[in-house]
Parts: sequence; structure tokens; C-alpha cells
Amino acid sequence: MPSLDNPVLMFMALFTLYSPLATLSSYFPIVSRLRPAEQFRLALGVFTYVTIFAMTALWVGEPLLTLLGITTDALTVTGGIALIFVGVPLMRGMDDAVPAGPERPAAPQEAEADPGAKLEVWRAVLFMPTTFPLTVGGTTFAILVSFRTQAESLPDVIALSVAGLAYAAVTGLTVYLSGHLERRVSPRARAFLERIAGILLTAIAVSLLARGIPRMVVAALNAREGF
Repeated sequence: MPSLDNPVLMFMALFTLYSPLATLSSYFPIVSRLRPAEQFRLALGVFTYVTIFAMTALWVGEPLLTLLGITTDALTVTGGIALIFVGVPLMRGMDDAVPAGPERPAAPQEAEADPGAKLEVWRAVLFMPTTFPLTVGGTTFAILVSFRTQAESLPDVIALSVAGLAYAAVTGLTVYLSGHLERRVSPRARAFLERIAGILLTAIAVSLLARGIPRMVVAALNAREGF
């Protein structure tokens, strides 16, 4: 029977990095210009794309990294460092905790459009910018692959895939709800939840570093003895 520790931990890492309540505002400029039916189609499309992204990282991400000459232990440590850079400012309650970038970019250019402009077609914004970079990015891929390297059997990989599917469902639901909650979330509530997410994110980052660094040291020592 597969262990549920890593799938749960992976889901928590992805969930806290994504931070649904904080990310809602990133979708506001897009979903506010779509009709309810189009918002639903957009959310379903994001769920589909994130699922494909997660399954690709979990099932072929490691061979792809091998082809590129990147070790999985190095990627684990890199993912932990990236999480610390995101988690610590969130935990401290800094306004610019997550700067524009792959995981939390600035609002898309569509936000500056005339409110009376023609409605966006949901397909035109499905992949960019809604799925990438607003929903997934490089750090997301690193987390998925780093947890995949710890899977020892096929059932473990399947359990991680279920966790990845659950994460994709969270992103799709967040996109859909963002159209309904645009003006109902108070800044104080958002700040509080961001701090909680920062604490969890930093703890998970420390866990990744504690796993990756010793393995890198052992691998380096073994390579040195080989010479």
C-alpha cells in the first residue's frame, strides 16, 4: 500500500505556493470581463491544462531533467530555496512578498483595457496568461519532480498523481470562484491567510532542503571516491 505522507506533503506545498485566496486577485482582470458560462469554461480549461502539466512533471519530468544534465537532488534543493524566498516574506506580512514572476506575476495587460471593451473570448486567455504564468510555473514543476524522485514504486507515483489531480481541481475552482468573489474579500482577511500560507510554505521548504542537501553531499563524496 502506498504511503500517503509524500502525496499530502506535495499537495500542501503546491497549495500554499499557489495560495488560492491571494491568487484570486490575479484572475480578477480576466474573469470580470467574461460571462458566467465563459468563466466556467475557462476554469475547466485551466483544470485540464494544469492536470497535463502535473502529469508530465510526475511521469516524464525526471528523464527530461536527466537529458538536460540536471540532478534531481539539486532540483530538490533549488525548489526548497525558491519556496523560502516566497514563504518568508509572506510569513512576515510584506506587501511585496511575491514579486512579478512565474508564480505570481503582475496583473495582465488586459486589466488596463477599457471596461466597456468587447468581452474576451475565454479560449484566447486560457493558456496565456491564465494557466501560464498565473497558475503554474518553474517552481511548480520543481516541486512535482522533487517529490516524484522520492516515489519508490508505481503505487507511490499513482498516489502523487492523485494529489496532482487534486491540486489541478483547486486551481480550476479558484478561477471559477474569482469571478464571484471579486469584491467580497477584505484586505485584512487576505493578509491573514497569506501569513498562514507563508508559515506552511517555509516549513515545507526546510523539509525539502533537509532531504536534498544530505543527498547532494553523499553523491559528491561518492563521486570523489570514484576518482
